[in-house]
Amino acid sequence: MPKFQIKGFFVHISLILVSLLCIFPFLWLLSTALKGSSENIFQYPPQIIPQSPTLENFKSAWNQIPFLIYYLNSFIVAFFTVVLNLILSSLAAYPLARMEFMGKKVTFFAILATIMIPFQAIMLPVYLIVLKLNMVDTVNNFMGYLGLILPFAVNAFGIFLMRQAFMSIPRELEEAAFVDGCNVFQIWHKILLPMVKPTLATLAIFTFIGSWGEFLWPSIVLTNKAMYTLPVGVNDLQGMFSANWRIIASGSLISIIPIIIFFLALQKYFISGENEGAVKG
Repeated sequence: MPKFQIKGFFVHISLILVSLLCIFPFLWLLSTALKGSSENIFQYPPQIIPQSPTLENFKSAWNQIPFLIYYLNSFIVAFFTVVLNLILSSLAAYPLARMEFMGKKVTFFAILATIMIPFQAIMLPVYLIVLKLNMVDTVNNFMGYLGLILPFAVNAFGIFLMRQAFMSIPRELEEAAFVDGCNVFQIWHKILLPMVKPTLATLAIFTFIGSWGEFLWPSIVLTNKAMYTLPVGVNDLQGMFSANWRIIASGSLISIIPIIIFFLALQKYFISGENEGAVKG
C-alpha cells in the first residue's frame, strides 16, 4: 500500500474516532429519552440501545411545560439577533477591510481583543445598563425582548469574519462600481454583500446556535415565565428535590430540533463560508 494511502487511512480513522467522541453525548441523550421507566439509565456497563423504546417521555415533557410559547420566544430572540449581527457586523467590517483612515489597525486589534473578554466578566455592568434603560420583561414584553437581543447584536468574531471575507474580493469590482456612480453604501449593499453570502450564512449559523442555546443571560434578565426562552423553560423540567432525567433528556432533544433544521438548511454554504473567512489577513 502506498505511503500516502496509509497516511490517509490513519487520518480517516482518527477523524472517525473524534466524530464518535463528539456525537456520543447526543446519542446518550437520545438513548435516555427513549428508555422506559423500567430501564436503569445509570447501569454499568451502559446500554446505549433501549430494550423497549418509547415516546412517552417526549409526550410527558411536551405536556409539562408550554413548549410552543418558549419556541416563539426563542425564535423571536434568535431571529433578530441573527439579523442584527449580519447587518452590524458587515457594516463595521466594511471600512476595516476597504477604507483607509487614521487608527484603522488600532481599532481592528482593539475589536479583536474583546474576544478574550468572557461575557461573564461584563455581565454585571451590562445588566445594570439593561436595567437602567428599562429593557426588562417587568416593563413589557417588547422591552424584555430588547434586553435579550441588544447585548448580543454584534460581536468581534462576526466583524472579523466579515472583514476577512470582504478582503478576499478584488478591489477592481469596487473601483468599477465607483466609476458607474455607486456610492459607498450601494457598493456595500449591491456589490460586496451578494459576493459573501457563504460567510453571511456561516455567521448566521454560529449566531443562531449561540442565541438559541443561551441560558445564563435569559435566566438572569427574565422574571416572567411567559417570556422564558427554551433553555430557561426546559430547566423547569427539573424539580427542586428530584429530577426525571428521561423527561429532561426528551425536553432537551425537542429544544434542539430548530438548530438542526437551521444548520441543514444552510450547510451548503457553511464550509465555503469558513474558508472565505480564513483567507487574506
